Amino acid sequence: MTANITRRGALLSGLAVGATSCASSPKMTPYIAVSERAGGTFSHGVASGDPGADSVVIWSRIDPIAADTSQPVIVVWETAADQAFTDMRGKGEAETMASRDWTVKVLLTDLQPGETIYYRFRLGEEYSPVGRTRTLPIGAVDAARFAVMSCSNYPFGYFNVYDLVAREDDLDAIIHLGDYIYEYSREGYGGEAGVALGRNHEPPHEIVSLDDYRKRHAQYKADPSSQAMHARHPIIPIWDDHETSNNSWKGGAENHQPETEGEWNARRRAALQAYYEWMPVREPGMQPEAFFRSFSYGDLMTIAAIETRLMARARQFEYSEIIPTLETPEDVERFKQDILWEQTREMLGAAQIDYLDRTFRNSIASGQPWRLIANQIIMAKVTAPDLTPHVTEEDIAALEQQWDQARAFVKSSTLGLPTNFDAWDGYPAARERFYEMTKNAGEDGMIVVTGDTHTWWANDLVDHHGDHRGVELGTHSVTSPSPYRKDFLGGKGAEYALLTNRDNEDVRYLSGEHHGFIHLTVTKESARAEFRAVDTIESGNYNGFTKVAFDIEKKKGSAKFSDADGLGFKEGFLF
Repeated sequence: MTANITRRGALLSGLAVGATSCASSPKMTPYIAVSERAGGTFSHGVASGDPGADSVVIWSRIDPIAADTSQPVIVVWETAADQAFTDMRGKGEAETMASRDWTVKVLLTDLQPGETIYYRFRLGEEYSPVGRTRTLPIGAVDAARFAVMSCSNYPFGYFNVYDLVAREDDLDAIIHLGDYIYEYSREGYGGEAGVALGRNHEPPHEIVSLDDYRKRHAQYKADPSSQAMHARHPIIPIWDDHETSNNSWKGGAENHQPETEGEWNARRRAALQAYYEWMPVREPGMQPEAFFRSFSYGDLMTIAAIETRLMARARQFEYSEIIPTLETPEDVERFKQDILWEQTREMLGAAQIDYLDRTFRNSIASGQPWRLIANQIIMAKVTAPDLTPHVTEEDIAALEQQWDQARAFVKSSTLGLPTNFDAWDGYPAARERFYEMTKNAGEDGMIVVTGDTHTWWANDLVDHHGDHRGVELGTHSVTSPSPYRKDFLGGKGAEYALLTNRDNEDVRYLSGEHHGFIHLTVTKESARAEFRAVDTIESGNYNGFTKVAFDIEKKKGSAKFSDADGLGFKEGFLF
């Protein structure tokens, strides 16, 4: 009699003996990260973003001390078809002042579709560095290429991932999925690493006020690798939680204490004002939280950048609050079926769903084969594997030093609950509303790119009825550490990744090793996602390499994985 062995069940006994990969060693390319930052009046460099077919935002900032001014000033901007500015295309003026933190943001208009533009700023006789940007194409588009990234925590390490992206020559845009800055103090998350590397947060305390958020953005924009990346490519960013505070929702945040840090609405307003001052993006107007928009790439694809934090999201469940209430199997089932699936638990909100519905329908009607969703948090269903046979009391105690929810999480892993209540798994009814919208819009061809977890993912997206809705690509971080890295859980982090992969049919690939970004190429027929990584963030001397790669095709109208390169034996077996 032949046993029925699944691809996941076959690894049941293998996980305990290690999680090593048998993949061949990737080709390493050595680099030395750029170390020179801009100086003088324009010491925070230049940036561009939110491109349109005939427009794009360009940005810089003057240093009022270097400029020797405390009064509003007029800055000149210039554009050209070449980096030497011999073929001038445009010129204008923009005013900046202390109330804008001396930032300069200009919406260039009347541009040509698919045009590469060079730009710079001037105050008196001093010029900024030169930036390069690009407008959206119209008509026939053979391919589009993006760098997808997230989670750049300054004290955790050097921004070598930014440096690697700055070396790319053929990108249409950078898609930054949030946690562009972090709000913590020097004693908080990342503080020890910052001391070791000499990359301490400024200001030293947790940021709460408008002045605090401005100073933190200034620190991140002063980083040489950040400046090089921004000068090279336009960015399409969305925020996640750390641009305001950890695990934020519409009414507060896990890392906000009103008793000592004031009213949440005041902190949120300060954070968003600083964000819009310091980022090269278009501002939504009357409702600053409504930071959702779309970008059309000719007849190829539309990018829909969504907002999942501040506009409509209900408060997250916390393990430490939920677990004490689950005393019986009936309690667990009631939580899973009724409480977790409560229909009023919102994520996007009706206004955003309506906008996405129109965006999808317009994209499909125009003949575009692909919809790319720039999304903050894991969308696929991920149930926590039972960790109790794999972790000791010492492991749990050590993890509690980093995360106060650790003990409750390990206990919850025996109950078949989601790995992460802060992800879409904590809002399943809202996720189904989103899936229903994509289904009603028609043929979807949906690829979701996701940040937040500091982990590489390749996931199938399957709705509550078992219907395939698309695929999800999760990018690792620029610097923030992964909960699936080898040294997590007392050295069992890589086994935890394989356990999670094995126990979740929708998870096709999962790895916490190596910081990096996704190089995503989209053509009419297919898409290819290369997970490009760096071997260290503890030094400016690093190696860049392609960790793994995934091919995506459309089958029966839905985006599906068709092939993978670079997987180890166990990873390939699970894929």
